[in-house]
Parts: sequence; structure tokens; C-alpha cells
Amino acid sequence: MKKTVRISFEGKTYDVEVEVLDSAVSAAPAAPVAAPAPAPAAASAPAAAGGTEVKCPLAGSVFKLKVKVGDKVEANQEVAIIEALKMENPVVAPCAGTVNSISVKETDTVTDGQVLMTIA
Repeated sequence: MKKTVRISFEGKTYDVEVEVLDSAVSAAPAAPVAAPAPAPAAASAPAAAGGTEVKCPLAGSVFKLKVKVGDKVEANQEVAIIEALKMENPVVAPCAGTVNSISVKETDTVTDGQVLMTIA
């Protein structure tokens, strides 16, 4: 059986058609859905510039760079924040070392797997 429901999201109203599969399902309370944990930045083999690449874990925009060239970082230290789908997603250092280079600036649009910086 199909039903039309009206929902409001961020001040806009939408009419959505849904299919009710089982009356027992519709009577059950909705379980809260937890947001997935952000993926750690991917590490790769040493880059040509001499270091470990810190790659963007998802497409979005650079909200904040938390380090600059020459800063010492620890493994799993937050080095940047990527904004995607109105959520702030931390990017962490895959290893300890010194920031060699930064390939992006704040507000840049980035893609999944794009190199953000290198750490040596």
C-alpha cells in the first residue's frame, strides 16, 4: 500500500510517496540512526616530494587547515577539517612527522583521494 506523507526539512515542505510494506513495521518506533565515523586519512607510499601523502577521505570543501608547513604532527592528530553535506569531517595524520607541503587552502573544493598535504 502506498501513502503520501508530508515532511518539513530546513524550512521547506515536501510531499513524499512511501510504500508501506507491513503494518507491524509501521507500528514500530523508528530507531535512531548514528552518523558513520569519519574515515581516517589514507596513507600511501612516500610521495615524490619526500613524505607520506595525507589524502582527502571524501569529497567536500576544506573548512579548516589545522597545521602549516613545518609543524610537527603526531600519528592520528587532526590536521584538517573537510565540510561535506553540512558536516565537519576530521582528517588525521597517518603518521608522525613534519608537514612538508600543503596542496590546498581553506575553502578549496576537494575530491575523494585528493592529496591534501605530505608529512615526512
